[in-house]
Amino acid sequence: METLWDDSPLTALDVAERVNRTQKKPMAIQTVKTLLARLVKKGAVTHRQQGNRYLYAPTNAREDYVAAESESFLQRIFRGAAAPMLAHLVNRSDLTPEEIADLRKLLDEKEGS
Repeated sequence: METLWDDSPLTALDVAERVNRTQKKPMAIQTVKTLLARLVKKGAVTHRQQGNRYLYAPTNAREDYVAAESESFLQRIFRGAAAPMLAHLVNRSDLTPEEIADLRKLLDEKEGS
């Protein structure tokens, strides 16, 4: 999905080439085609035929997907309560001083709104 969000539409070969640039163990083109077919079946990716090949593109923007998955995770794991989730993440993460400052700023802004 990251590859398609970064640039689309792409052919299966384009996806395989881009994915394999960042992977230690290359993925076979047939594996990529299988994954794309599954994503099409799930509705996460759309495709259209161009000549003898298919062009693939995501059906939703990355931001929309992240928002939906975050909400689903929050509901399933933390019963919709954001504070326990944030506490868990903060306690389990090695945060830089800059990240801590960013979190403080976000919370201050949220409190002010």
